[in-house]
Amino acid sequence: MLQKVVICGVDTAGLPKLSAKENDELMQRLKAGDEHARELFIVGNMRLVLSLVKRFWAKNANADDVFQAGCVGLIKAIDNFDLKFNVKFSTYAVPMILGEIKRFLRDGNSLRVSRSIRDTAYRILKVREGLEEKDEEATIERIAREMQVKEREVVYALDAISDPVSLYDPVYNKSGDTLELMDQLYDETQSETIWTERVALREAMNKLGERERKILLLRYFEGKTQTEISAEVGISQAQVSRLEKNALGSIRKEISY
Repeated sequence: MLQKVVICGVDTAGLPKLSAKENDELMQRLKAGDEHARELFIVGNMRLVLSLVKRFWAKNANADDVFQAGCVGLIKAIDNFDLKFNVKFSTYAVPMILGEIKRFLRDGNSLRVSRSIRDTAYRILKVREGLEEKDEEATIERIAREMQVKEREVVYALDAISDPVSLYDPVYNKSGDTLELMDQLYDETQSETIWTERVALREAMNKLGERERKILLLRYFEGKTQTEISAEVGISQAQVSRLEKNALGSIRKEISY
C-alpha cells in the first residue's frame, strides 16, 4: 500500500501544488460562487488529504476508502470555512479531515460499541463538564458518585468511546518544533531507582554460594519447580526449599542495608 500512487483513480504523484497566493485567490472566487474555482481548490488541496491519510495506512483499512473519507472532510472544511476566521485554510481543515477519517474508521470497525455504553459515556461527559464548570475536580470517583454508578463503569464507558492514537501523533507544536506522544512516555523499567535495585540484586546474588545461586536462577529466571530443581541439582525437594528460603533471606538483608 505504501507504494501505491493511484488512489480512487487519482494519480497522487500528479496532484498540483498551489501556492499560498493561489489558494487565497481560489478561496475568494469559490466563496463568490465560482464552481470552477471550487473544483480547482479541491484538487489543489488533495495533497493535504493525502499527507493525513498516510497516518492511517497501518490500520488495515482500504486506502481508497480512507482517502475518500478525507476528501469528504476537505469538502466540509471548504463549505464551512469563513474568510473572517483570519487563519490559514489548512489550519482549519486538518482537524476536520482527521475527524472524518477517524469517524469512518470507528464506524467501520467490527468492534462496535453498544448504544447503552455510548449513552453512559455521553452522560459521564456531561457530568464531568458540569463539575468543571463549578471548578470542582472531575475525578473518576467523583463522577461515579455523582451518577451513582461504579467507578469501573465510568472507566469502561470512557475507554469504549476513545479513539486510539499513534505514538507518533503530534501533541505539541510551537516555534516549528513538533513534540510527539512518544516523546512524553516514561519507561519505568529504566528509572534510576530500578537500575540501582538491579545492581544491588546482582551484587547480593554474587555473594551467595554457587548452589544457592543456581537454585534461585532455576527457580525465578527459568521458572522451574522445586521438584524439577531437586532432580537437576541432585538433592531432595525439602533441601531445595530450605536453601531457596535461606538464599532469599540473605538477599533481603543485603538489599535492605
